[in-house]
Amino acid sequence: MRPLLRRFIDDQSGATAIEYGLIAAGIAMVLIAALQALGTTTVGKLQPIAPAIEQAGR
Repeated sequence: MRPLLRRFIDDQSGATAIEYGLIAAGIAMVLIAALQALGTTTVGKLQPIAPAIEQAGR
């Protein structure tokens, strides 16, 4: 029983998985922030064009 407990305590593979998960979460947060900023900028540029497109479609 003692060797099994020692192996469990010395096992570092779970810590590595958690680190990779934290890195992935950080990258996801940066991507979400960048895409939200890009979306806001894009909407701001397209809003003045929207009435002209609506008129052309009539």
